[in-house]
Amino acid sequence: MTTLVRPYGDTTGDGMVQISFTLPVPHSKRAEGAAQQLAAKMGLDPALVVHAKPMGPDYTFFVVYGRVHHLVDLDAVEVVERDYPLLTPKEVNAAIKRSLRRRLVVIGACIGTDAHTVGIDAILNIKGFAGEKGLEYYREIKVVNLGAQVSVPHLVDRAVAERADAVLVSQVVTQRDAHLLNTREMSAAFGEAFRAEERPLLVVGGPRFDEAMSGELGVDRIFGRGTTPGEVASFLVHRIAS
Repeated sequence: MTTLVRPYGDTTGDGMVQISFTLPVPHSKRAEGAAQQLAAKMGLDPALVVHAKPMGPDYTFFVVYGRVHHLVDLDAVEVVERDYPLLTPKEVNAAIKRSLRRRLVVIGACIGTDAHTVGIDAILNIKGFAGEKGLEYYREIKVVNLGAQVSVPHLVDRAVAERADAVLVSQVVTQRDAHLLNTREMSAAFGEAFRAEERPLLVVGGPRFDEAMSGELGVDRIFGRGTTPGEVASFLVHRIAS
């Protein structure tokens, strides 16, 4: 099986891709020409502007379709593979009860100015996500959902008060790398408040995180988009109650 692949558009291996972006220029023929020039500099040849829409008086949104000549080497792709088994809720509960002999305490929050609770709620709330119940469904897990715009000092204080085993943080706001700055601040704060062997497990998630950056950001795990409650519960058991 070949490990070198090209994008697929109309026919196999034709290299056709579609990209979208916004330029800070009013909509005009000149603006469309600028979009085409940018796409060409990105390696699309030929590049065709298939959609242009004004975004207020000073911005234009574009969709460009074109061909790239690059190959992707699948053998050179590096990702963070799951290194623990997926467990059912029954298996998670049994493992916690057997190993901890108490409920596993999880605190969740969106920190900083982030008010997007959809992600953290999908993991914590009983309604869950993708057909899976959230962590509130697990009888051996105590969930404390602090909600949105939680300050890092308050998060640390609640972790101390609740004797948290794990802290789950969702970050959706990414302007100017806010998610990275907030995560580093959180990691540093927990490092100051706890001895290394007593620090809760720190887990962050969001659509713009690179899962390979956990060490750089000072956390124990990063979860990307599409993560399910079962994956998170299984990871917590793997690290805390195994």
